[in-house]
Amino acid sequence: MTIKHHLSDDLLMAYSAGDLPEAFNLVIATHVSLCDECRARLEAYDALGGAVIEEQVAEMSMGSLEACLARIEGLPQANARAPRRGNGIFPAPLVDYIGGGLDAVKWRPLGLGARQAILKMGDNGASVRLLSIPGGTAMPDHGHSGLEMTLVLQGAFRDEGDRFGRGDIEVADDSLEHTPIAEPGETCICLAATQGPLRFNRLIPRLAQPFFRI
Repeated sequence: MTIKHHLSDDLLMAYSAGDLPEAFNLVIATHVSLCDECRARLEAYDALGGAVIEEQVAEMSMGSLEACLARIEGLPQANARAPRRGNGIFPAPLVDYIGGGLDAVKWRPLGLGARQAILKMGDNGASVRLLSIPGGTAMPDHGHSGLEMTLVLQGAFRDEGDRFGRGDIEVADDSLEHTPIAEPGETCICLAATQGPLRFNRLIPRLAQPFFRI
């Protein structure tokens, strides 16, 4: 697997600092689990952040340590888990959300053979879904009202910009309008996080948009 399209430094730093919505965190964590280059860069940012924290020295009031330990003891105990492993085409971070592999996904039809499965998130800053697009199928041309990240997990797609295969991530904003087309052959399966609704250029997709929550 050769990954050509990577995450920007800004996005990796924002992920390391915990500044992104959960939906984007999931896409980034899944991409990083596949991409050696982005994982190495992320580890560098994590190390830099840790060094900065160590340099921040603050005085602690009397009893602050005891109070902190008491709060920790009052938290629910996490269950021990086995080492994280992927399941089929799904890397480990995504398996945690789905609860298994492809057979655990609750697909809903979008039309033209395409399907989606919206994943439940703990915040409302963005939404994330799995998309399954048959080979050779074009999605409606659209723009964006915010940030969109699309990570390919199986197959490949092309748009006006480039080709994206397994492990590649496309980052789009409100300046991009495109028509993604799944390459002929293998079904293209993607993980996509969006901030705000898509802007469809045709009437029928706009009418169906509230029902599909895209």
